[in-house]
Amino acid sequence: MPPLLPVAEAQARLIAAFDLLDTETLPITEALGRWAAAPVIAQRTQPARDLSAMDGYAVRHADLPGPLALIGESAAGRPFEGTLSAGETVRIFTGAALPAGADTVMIQEEVARDGTRVMLVGEGPKRQGGNVRRRGLDFAQGDTLVAVGERLTPARLAVAATGGVGSVTVRRRVRVAIAATGDELVEPGTPAGPDALPESNRLLLRALLADLPVEVVDLGILPDSLDTLTGAFAAMHADLLVTTGGASVGDHDLVRPALEAAGGTIDFWRIALRPGKPLMAGRLGPAAVLGLPGNPVSAFVTALLFVKPLVAHLAGAADPFPHSTRAPLGEALPPNDHRTDYLRAELRDGVAHVATIQDSSMLLTLARAGCLIVRPPHAPAAERGDSAEILMIA
Repeated sequence: MPPLLPVAEAQARLIAAFDLLDTETLPITEALGRWAAAPVIAQRTQPARDLSAMDGYAVRHADLPGPLALIGESAAGRPFEGTLSAGETVRIFTGAALPAGADTVMIQEEVARDGTRVMLVGEGPKRQGGNVRRRGLDFAQGDTLVAVGERLTPARLAVAATGGVGSVTVRRRVRVAIAATGDELVEPGTPAGPDALPESNRLLLRALLADLPVEVVDLGILPDSLDTLTGAFAAMHADLLVTTGGASVGDHDLVRPALEAAGGTIDFWRIALRPGKPLMAGRLGPAAVLGLPGNPVSAFVTALLFVKPLVAHLAGAADPFPHSTRAPLGEALPPNDHRTDYLRAELRDGVAHVATIQDSSMLLTLARAGCLIVRPPHAPAAERGDSAEILMIA
């Protein structure tokens, strides 16, 4: 057996092995959750004119405190067309264009008005330009609003729309084929005897990928048959094939030989992590292949660390990997061995409490966990209250 591959090295090799998918152009109304494949450039300046930041009165700061003669009104979309002269003011509303000649806005709460006579009675704006949003305050025409590889979030789509952008260039959706393997598996909701197990990994994977731009192809439950697996793999058309189960070294672990019989190759296999050591990565024609362990917690952890990042990479993400944070430990932890541990834990009042039993078949422990405590290889013993790296999962 080759030595176990460190997690970070395996992740880097996986990402480096596969190119980004082809691009397509979408209306911004359809681009939520995609990654920009070309810079999103502002087509206009925002704001396009000097605007009022408050309801009040547009003035020349040098004329304060007044009295001032009220000569008109400026509202959003209906600007005052004249020019403000010395001793004059214009009623103005939030978002309205500042009249020519004005340089400041005094807010209405600090103003006394008697017909067309207006007087500042409060402290007023301390400086020239007070309560004014200057032209280009947000961005200027030609500015990059969204860089290549950044995700098109609601806020980024909004700034693109404000910048006069109607369409964006993104990578096409990733076609992901998912298969569960094992003679013991039955579909959820069907009668299951003592030797059967309701299959949950396909549902788990679909849910983990739900926030990504994917098209899922469900290959169903495949039996422990070399011919059946080989045929299913050979007929598969996808950018990524993900299997669960059958990736270890037992007599019934047939994913690797079936992949090779279908014309595929293995890049790496067996990772220095717990749970999820039997992870296998390879290629079948142009498609990437990830063979995950069958135990559901192992499948979850390896999907979080490898499947989701690979999908995000193919879809154009500049930074496809999950980001960790830190939290104090609720319990002491023993020293770690040569594998990276991902321990299920509940986050209570900001403290990570590790689950007592970490068996990789225990889904209820995963369902109750809010994070995974990451223990690096050969980490020393940790005391209660020590700061630990965590990955949020809920």
